[in-house]
Amino acid sequence: MEPLFTDWGWSKEIEQAIRLLAAACLAGIVGYERERGDKPAGLRTHMLVGIGACLFTLLMVELVDRFQQDGVQADPIRIVEAITAGIAFLAAGAIIQSRGEVRGLTTGASLWVGGAVGLASGLGEYILAVMAVVLTLIILRLLRLVE
Repeated sequence: MEPLFTDWGWSKEIEQAIRLLAAACLAGIVGYERERGDKPAGLRTHMLVGIGACLFTLLMVELVDRFQQDGVQADPIRIVEAITAGIAFLAAGAIIQSRGEVRGLTTGASLWVGGAVGLASGLGEYILAVMAVVLTLIILRLLRLVE
């Protein structure tokens, strides 16, 4: 993965800040849709999940680089698995079973997507992150009309 903005002569820290901001904004778009529907996890929660996933991703990239410089093999997939497990824990918290009815399943899934968007942003995969958000909004908005 080649950093997008460092090619323009920007520092690594600016690239990281842009990735964090992209994660917050893109996950926030999904969160805003949930907020408008008065769902349990809204704008702030989705933004925080996106930022957290992005931050862990940025740290993963840094750790892998440092370990490789020292000749140590690092497995970034394990960190991705840990990020996914943490987001799944939060998503499960949004799902409530009451009177035999399951509620919050879609909100839990949207939190999971928000984390994946943060992960993609952390890797600098902005187009992938944007495509995921657009598809998520289509699913949340348009398919609601079909249900």
